[in-house]
Amino acid sequence: MNKLLRIYLDEADRHAHKPFYEVIVLKARELGIAGATVFRSPMGYGQTSVLKTSKIVNLSTDLPMVVDLVDSPEKLALLVPFLKEYLIGGLVVLIDVEVVHRSAAEPANNQRSAL
Repeated sequence: MNKLLRIYLDEADRHAHKPFYEVIVLKARELGIAGATVFRSPMGYGQTSVLKTSKIVNLSTDLPMVVDLVDSPEKLALLVPFLKEYLIGGLVVLIDVEVVHRSAAEPANNQRSAL
């Protein structure tokens, strides 16, 4: 069974002056994790109950972010020590997932052949 590693963090979170969501994705790629996707949320709150929103009245420059990574438990476990060391705040969850479809790998030059 595959797992989904979901990381909740803030847009303003940084590591070495880079957005932490970007650092996570690059680290996951370096570790050979199958895939990662970053989502920017228009609204949310966390442990502090401070509401962050993209509504113009309460415009926040620190919106909630979610990073999803799917792979085997063993592969995802390689990223956990990095997250424990560098993620300040946030939330990390591990969820069982069933992959029902996986497309073939795309060509290295990211160009698909014409249909």
